[in-house]
Amino acid sequence: MNGDGLSGRLNRLRAGVLGANDGIVSTAGLVVGVAGATTATGAILTAGVAGVVAGAVSMALGEYVSVSSQRDTEKSLLARECAELEQFPDEELAELAGMYRAKGVSADTAQRAAEELTAHDPFAAHFDVELGIDPHELINPWHAAAASAGAFVLGSLLPLLAILLLPAGARVAVTFVVVLVALALTGAVSASLGGSPRVPAVVRLVAGGALAMAVTYGIGLLVGAAGL
Repeated sequence: MNGDGLSGRLNRLRAGVLGANDGIVSTAGLVVGVAGATTATGAILTAGVAGVVAGAVSMALGEYVSVSSQRDTEKSLLARECAELEQFPDEELAELAGMYRAKGVSADTAQRAAEELTAHDPFAAHFDVELGIDPHELINPWHAAAASAGAFVLGSLLPLLAILLLPAGARVAVTFVVVLVALALTGAVSASLGGSPRVPAVVRLVAGGALAMAVTYGIGLLVGAAGL
């Protein structure tokens, strides 16, 4: 039950893409907001690094808790199914055959398939058809947490480096462009992973990122102008 199968890899990839998106948007909003209030590179760097660390820890904890809950639920379902197979084998066999009949298989074929699969590996047969769970591919919360935190840090580096390495007069505008391009790319990847249309996903991410940066930059300007 190590989560290294296809479902585990897809879960880590999903967590990675979401983590990268969050890293890009949250860090960009933070550093752009600070840049609106001050041109001091030290202040921007301090805020950016603090945001990256806090965000990565938050993403890791959130992903770990979420995936752990899902894994616990799956393990509970597997344990209950094991108990039912041991206590009520005949009823479970009839239930399995009924599920095959519900899929359009003839009664005789469904019964024969249920008996043969149960004779070969009763647990695998019932886990697959009744629960849709592969006990060898339970998702690993540590893998998901690491993927999410690592992706958050990588995503955060983009706006952080962009705003730190550029002259004060160009840093905000260029950071806007860099972040929006990055969000367009991650939006396209997210849509591809989910099998959904790319354009709506890209538009949502780009619009959301632009709004976040515009709002935080505006607040930064107001704070800077007020001398707070």
